[in-house]
Amino acid sequence: MDVVIVEDERLSAEKLVRMINKFDPSIEVIATIDSVKKGVEWFKENSPPDLVLLDIQLSDGTGFDLLKEMDCSPPIIFTTAYDQYAIKAFKFNSVDYLLKPLDQSELEHALEKYKSLDKTERNAQNHSFGQVDQIINGEFKKRFLVKIGEQFQKVEVPQIAFFKYDDGLTYIYNLEGQKWPIDLSLDYLENMLHPLEFFRINRKMFISLNSIHQIHTYFNSRLLLKLKPEVDEEVIVSRDRVSDFKRWMDV
Repeated sequence: MDVVIVEDERLSAEKLVRMINKFDPSIEVIATIDSVKKGVEWFKENSPPDLVLLDIQLSDGTGFDLLKEMDCSPPIIFTTAYDQYAIKAFKFNSVDYLLKPLDQSELEHALEKYKSLDKTERNAQNHSFGQVDQIINGEFKKRFLVKIGEQFQKVEVPQIAFFKYDDGLTYIYNLEGQKWPIDLSLDYLENMLHPLEFFRINRKMFISLNSIHQIHTYFNSRLLLKLKPEVDEEVIVSRDRVSDFKRWMDV
């Protein structure tokens, strides 16, 4: 297995190499890179490695800056000093993460996790790194302005249970069961809502984590959800979204 380390602190990079060798001497660290600029050059000139261990904060930018410039999408293990909430995003969008200061057992767990994935699973990593960047910077919708007759009212995002498309309109439902129409499509909402708090379960519904009351298996490998507030129809996670839904629930 070929590994590339992207880390701007020389001592941290050297420690990581020693930790990898201790775990499995057959793993070859083929490059250690200490900046975004050098990383861009390396990935343009070389075939992608099996795995990248990527620091978020680099001397001339962030790991996300490097990812945006890469033509390939190798599996990533993040190394980061960010807080636990942001780490959930790293976990959802990568093989795993290592929280600094680095720990031998956590590194070994991450590498074992990578080894346990088959080729299809490694290639299926979400890689929505732009969303991770958004999560860190808090760049998501915080409230919606809805019209009620001749008046306007604000609806805070934490109070939203789900969004539902019905009869050509998108409606906001709050946790108390009130609903209001909004002039936005579900496709558009996907870029506005926090991906760890909201999930699109099918073509017609975008639900919040707080709205989920029960999860049941359903025929044809789908899932049946019971929500708060209750909905007068079956709420189904479509078959093609079940795997991502489970990962979303398990971060």
